Amino acid sequence: MEQKVKILSGNSNRKLAEEIASYLKIPLTPVELERFADGEIYCQIKESVRGSTVFVIQPTSPPANESLMELLIMVDALRRASAKEINAVIPYYGYARQDRKTVPREPITAKLVADMLVAAGVHRVVTFDLHVDQIQGFFQIPSDNLEALPLLTDYLLDKRLKDIVVVSPDAGGTARARRLAKLLNASLAIIDKRRPERGKAQVFHVIGDVKNKTAILVDDMIDTAGTLLSAATALKDKGAKDIYACATHAVFSGPAAERLKDDVFREIVVTNTIQLPKEKMLPKIKVISVAPLLAEAIKRIYEGTPMGVLFEGIYQKLQNKKDKNGKGRRERS
Repeated sequence: MEQKVKILSGNSNRKLAEEIASYLKIPLTPVELERFADGEIYCQIKESVRGSTVFVIQPTSPPANESLMELLIMVDALRRASAKEINAVIPYYGYARQDRKTVPREPITAKLVADMLVAAGVHRVVTFDLHVDQIQGFFQIPSDNLEALPLLTDYLLDKRLKDIVVVSPDAGGTARARRLAKLLNASLAIIDKRRPERGKAQVFHVIGDVKNKTAILVDDMIDTAGTLLSAATALKDKGAKDIYACATHAVFSGPAAERLKDDVFREIVVTNTIQLPKEKMLPKIKVISVAPLLAEAIKRIYEGTPMGVLFEGIYQKLQNKKDKNGKGRRERS
């Protein structure tokens, strides 16, 4: 595998790529990425990739346009260097929120980005927790939308929290919250939210019982954290005891870090699909690595073995841990 597989990284999350490469015991293929005086990106792959199966690790995280262009340019360089197969591993797929037209004369940018990746020469896309699952249909190539929910669940089970209610910050995230609630044997609540304009959310009321309970807010991403803070405040007003927040993608735009300092949050759990700068790493933030899961996915893609077996094993381990926790509580009582 080491001789036939190449792993490359752009600048957006090199640390994650290094973790994946270390897990697979494959050295990162060196890539030169520089900027011309006018900001244009220059790329050169520093060793032969002819006939190789290549995995490019590059989330399109902020700055989104820079990260996307780096990815496209690396893919073009690989295609022209006769790589056998190019797999774009995009842990965070930017522009995913623009997945449909809601008002006249809007673009569907999630589809545009998918078309650009295919045109550049990508053969397969691997990503984590797309904003909506339907985006997989935008690709004319195979796509794997992996789940971070098992990783978050595993961490929460280890905390042995009591009287849990899983909360969706809006109606659109209800399916995700329901799945986490089932994994944790918890109840479910939903925040009734409206958006008067893009980037702003207004909480109306909480649907479900949260009084004296440990509330776990779950979403696919935390952007400006405005929605999250409004939801947490509403839960606190309704009598929630402790409030945790969980999300796959820590976008943390603009005032997010400042908002997350609010005492209403007990802990914020995210993954490393996006690399957080030091200034945004608050003491209450827990980062869970997706590197082992991505590495196993890469191995299965290369070997042509089913991806479902990987997740079946993960969910079985979660069930065993849940049963063990439940048995321990019964014995103590």
